[in-house]
Formats: sequence, structure tokens, C-alpha cells
Amino acid sequence: MGDITFLESTRQFLEDPLLGEQDLDTKVRLLLEAEYLRRLAAYRRVDRTLSQKYGMTWQEFLDRRVTRQKGYTWEVESDAMSWETAVDGIETMEHTLRKLRESAHVQHG
Repeated sequence: MGDITFLESTRQFLEDPLLGEQDLDTKVRLLLEAEYLRRLAAYRRVDRTLSQKYGMTWQEFLDRRVTRQKGYTWEVESDAMSWETAVDGIETMEHTLRKLRESAHVQHG
């Protein structure tokens, strides 16, 4: 991909001792991993909340056609959209984290 240029202020933040003594690539990867983990936790929180609310998993919610059973109300439709986003987000974040961690092992391994 080539050289990457950072603004001087960004480079100073990346060189902050709080982030440790690793090279810039490792620090950026750690920051990316932290963001992916933050998003994963948020998606899991939505999934857990809606699983508790409806007393079932997302797949059971779909299989039982709960939105139709509940008359396609705004609340159920909104929950379904949020839940679908969360389930897809969990899958995407887990996949992305695996790729990030695998590529780190290949490059540093």
C-alpha cells in the first residue's frame, strides 16, 4: 500500500507513552481492535436486550414471524431492524477481528 503520512499532531498522539512503546503499525492495529471490540460489545448488548425482551433468539424471532404476529407495529418493526443490524454487526465485527488478528500474526509471526 505504500507509505502513510500522518498529520504531525496525529503522530504526536500516536507516540504518547499511554499507547506503549510499539511501532506505529502495532499502535494503529491496537486502536482498530479496540474500536471493533467496542462496536462488537454494543451489538451484543442490543442482541441480548432484544433476546430478553422477546424471550427468544433472532432466528426464532424470524422463524415465528413475530412482526406479523404483532401486527407490524412500529415498536416491533423498529426492534426487528435494530436486532438484524446487531446480529449482522456481530458477525461482521467477529470476522473483521479475526482477519486483523490473523494478519498481525502473519506480519509479526
